[in-house]
Amino acid sequence: MRTLLIAAVLITAGTLPAYAAVIEPVAAQAEAAAFERDRQAILGQVGNYRVRFDMRETVSFLPGYSPLEPKTSGGFENVRVLEDAGDRIVLQHTLVMTHEGQTVIVKHWRQDWTYEPETVLTYAGPNRWVLSPVSAEDRAGAWSQTVWQTDDSPRYGGVGRWSHDNGLVQWTSNDTARPLARRDAIRERPYDRYVGVNRHALMPGGWVHIQDNLKLAAAEGDDAGVTTVVHEDVVNTYRVSTDYDPAPGDAYWAETADYWAAVRAVWDGAIARHGGIGLEEEPQAGAITGPVLMNLADQIREGAVTTQAAIEQARTLITNSTTAP
Repeated sequence: MRTLLIAAVLITAGTLPAYAAVIEPVAAQAEAAAFERDRQAILGQVGNYRVRFDMRETVSFLPGYSPLEPKTSGGFENVRVLEDAGDRIVLQHTLVMTHEGQTVIVKHWRQDWTYEPETVLTYAGPNRWVLSPVSAEDRAGAWSQTVWQTDDSPRYGGVGRWSHDNGLVQWTSNDTARPLARRDAIRERPYDRYVGVNRHALMPGGWVHIQDNLKLAAAEGDDAGVTTVVHEDVVNTYRVSTDYDPAPGDAYWAETADYWAAVRAVWDGAIARHGGIGLEEEPQAGAITGPVLMNLADQIREGAVTTQAAIEQARTLITNSTTAP
């Protein structure tokens, strides 16, 4: 607006061509169009999918270490919008599985997208996440993606931009540190974290999440230095599917939405209070809070506990389990 007023004064004084007065509105329109195009790309991940997870260690950088055999898995997954505030979009993943004729629902990961963020919650090494500032240059036109574990405890965060060139719509992150996934955490291994670049790309009939990872180990146990053990490619493919019934996953959320909204708010409060968070990780669930918080949601569905009572238990657990990073 200030630029537009200056242009109007200069036009009146006869020192600036009249067309210059429209530069700012045109630029604002272009920015708004680019913003909305990015938003639609994020929302393009919503749907019902058959998912394939493909993980392959490729090149060893540590003497004596041999890359693991490729590992694949898959299933069916709902992706739904939990929140859409324009410049902040929250997408929730829910696995819908069948085991011995019974439908099994597992609340899966969550991805939060924020436009031009001033900070992003990043993984700082085992049991620690910090609020990292994002410079004005790095956040201009950029989106952060913050990923959360099944119990809504933090996992990792990065910043990047959507591109829409050459027929490819994709978001590419900066180098992003992450804690170990369960597949690695539950076994003996020389590394204790990942650093990688994440890409989310739309494709015909779905989308794909590609990870270009380095698996790292603390140098002689010192977090101040790390050593690279092995490179890994991960390709997680989401293809639209009508081969399963997504309704049980949606029913889970109809019954537990208020509980999980309160849990998210408690986590957000702890992170704001500490300027990040310290939280003990464990191999099976990712965080020590996971089993209890997930079980409380199941108890709500079974009628064994009220939503409010579950929220109070969750608040106490998170408060007692978290510290400053």
